[in-house]
Amino acid sequence: MGLKDQITEDMKSAMRAKEALRLSTIRLLLAAIKQREVDERIVLDDAQVVSVVDKLVKQRKDSIAAYTQAGRQDLADAEAAEVAVLQGYLPQRLSQAEVQAEVDALVAELGAAGSGDMGKVMGAAKARLGGKAEMALVSAAVKQALSR
Repeated sequence: MGLKDQITEDMKSAMRAKEALRLSTIRLLLAAIKQREVDERIVLDDAQVVSVVDKLVKQRKDSIAAYTQAGRQDLADAEAAEVAVLQGYLPQRLSQAEVQAEVDALVAELGAAGSGDMGKVMGAAKARLGGKAEMALVSAAVKQALSR
């Protein structure tokens, strides 16, 4: 069963269990998936669905920071609950040490020497680590590896 099918089944079970927050979050996710499919005229595979989930999680985390800064803890808590539901569809994330090891291996493979090679290394890192690690963490690891 694909990830999209799993999300649809989870929506049905959330409906049956009358879990309003979970149901609305899953509907939001399915709408984002459908929107991307319609915009690009493709059917998303699991990796592309993970990228959609990743994007939604990042948006929610940005909203949490904004709401917390504005003193709206009630809205920040609602966004945090959505993040918890969405993270259930993401694969296990790599630790910081694992990300650094992967980036170091990529830098060695590509023969990257300085900050001018940042784009080349990030392109390869996004292809290899997409969905497995947060890109902000990967970017920091690339900068650190190239500054040595």
